[in-house]
Amino acid sequence: MHSKKTAVRYYVGIDVGSASVRAALVDGCGTVVAHAEQPIQIWEPQPDHYEQSSADIWAACCSVTKKVICGVDSAQIRGVGFDATCSLVVLDKQFQPLAVNCEGQNHRNVIMWMDHRAVSQVKLINATQHRVLNYVGGAMSVEMQPPKLLWIKENLQESWVKAGYFFDLPDFLSWKATGVTARSLCTVVCKWTYTSDRGWDDSFWKMIGLEDLMKDKYEKIGNHVLSPGEAVGKGLTPEAAKDLGLPEGIAVAASLIDAHAGGLGVIGADVKGHNLPCENQPITSRVAMICGTSSCHMGVSEKPIFVPGVWGPYFSAMVPGLWLNEGGQSATGKLIDHVVRGHVAFPELQSKAAASAHSIYTYLNSHLDLIKKSLPVGFLTVDLHVWPDFHGNRSPLTDLTLKGMVVGLTLSRGLDELALIYLATIQAIALGTRHILEMMQAAGHDINTLFLCGGLSKNPLFVQMHADITGKPVVLSKEVESVLVGAAILGACASGDFVSIQEAMAKMGKIGRVVQPNHEHKRFYDKKYEVFLKLVEHQREYRSIMNSL
Repeated sequence: MHSKKTAVRYYVGIDVGSASVRAALVDGCGTVVAHAEQPIQIWEPQPDHYEQSSADIWAACCSVTKKVICGVDSAQIRGVGFDATCSLVVLDKQFQPLAVNCEGQNHRNVIMWMDHRAVSQVKLINATQHRVLNYVGGAMSVEMQPPKLLWIKENLQESWVKAGYFFDLPDFLSWKATGVTARSLCTVVCKWTYTSDRGWDDSFWKMIGLEDLMKDKYEKIGNHVLSPGEAVGKGLTPEAAKDLGLPEGIAVAASLIDAHAGGLGVIGADVKGHNLPCENQPITSRVAMICGTSSCHMGVSEKPIFVPGVWGPYFSAMVPGLWLNEGGQSATGKLIDHVVRGHVAFPELQSKAAASAHSIYTYLNSHLDLIKKSLPVGFLTVDLHVWPDFHGNRSPLTDLTLKGMVVGLTLSRGLDELALIYLATIQAIALGTRHILEMMQAAGHDINTLFLCGGLSKNPLFVQMHADITGKPVVLSKEVESVLVGAAILGACASGDFVSIQEAMAKMGKIGRVVQPNHEHKRFYDKKYEVFLKLVEHQREYRSIMNSL
């Protein structure tokens, strides 16, 4: 009997990213015991149209899950949690895939989150100035679901008539696993305009011409909404259990969007003994930053806070019972890559990095240490300034038309210059984070610590610049795969092994390293920030000059 008690309990986290599906087997202490990944297909039939297949995605979920549970006693696996990109899945009345394209290809039934086909539809929606828009920073993004639904109605009449169900991808996965069409508060609140107190707002759907969705109490888009981490239905159906290689009846949690799962994986960690300002403070003093191709800034509050240019406040969309604000930068990892790979000295960097058996970024970081002489590394950019909105500004200016800027170029074209523009780009991203945090604080947030996860958090220069430029300590999670830990936390919560998401977060979110800001550099970065804000001012000035033509 005693051995039974001490048997390790495991949870499966499944994360559907843009280009791949990953799964992890995670124990009750938040350690990733096994990890697997499989690519999924993306179709781009025309510019700005990105499509996927829900059957392809589910098949990948099954294959990675079977890999991570291989050799484990299935009686020890207690729960499953899903997270995914906020893509739109379309099914007919029999739950079969339905085309989201003009070619009538039914297997391509997912409009991806990054698809920008619905530009004219989102303009029309924003022109209504409807009250639900207050909860998305004042203007809806083309990446949210209402404009995409309107695009389908206007452009694919046959699919619109045949459609039985529209799911956000995270909710499609929990339906596929349990046979229950419940939705997560996270998806419907963040991407569909649902509010936790009023539910769906009839006047909004009528005003934008989608009143057909109100039929049967909104059955097509969901009328049964659960908190993230709540158990869905009776757990895994026999069919899903067979697909995934798990026992039937295992608890399945209401899902999260991928960035929110990353936030969940880091923001609640126990920080005792690290001498951090957020110790013994409520979780509302923390911001979780999920930094990959793009970056998200997740902050929670007890009461709703409206921050201009920042999404939310969303009730219970990440941590149950708390309001979420979500800032974002559309291109971060993608921008660093773009700047470095596009530089004339990139081939030289590539061969030198390969010769030293280091990644290009590790090599660039050590090259900066080489050229800095007696100065702190960050001070090398005294004459080089970047405005990072090469892909528009999501927060806090919500202006997709803004462009990138570089000030301080010379005729030099060697490795030193590449290292400098790389450094200036990282600083610009950190200055953009400072801009977002300052707007959040001006609106009423009280933030003293940053929690970083995602690919860019592995780059020590990126991390140090965020600490120095924001003046706040940065906490790195022990597990780099925080998104998968977040998904597993949902499964752990659904299993009943933890009383609440908060308890599961504190036990399973483990912190690794803490990076303190260098306060001696404050004056330099305050000046850099002044220049940073001037850059966008100038861009707007010269734009208005050209617009007066």
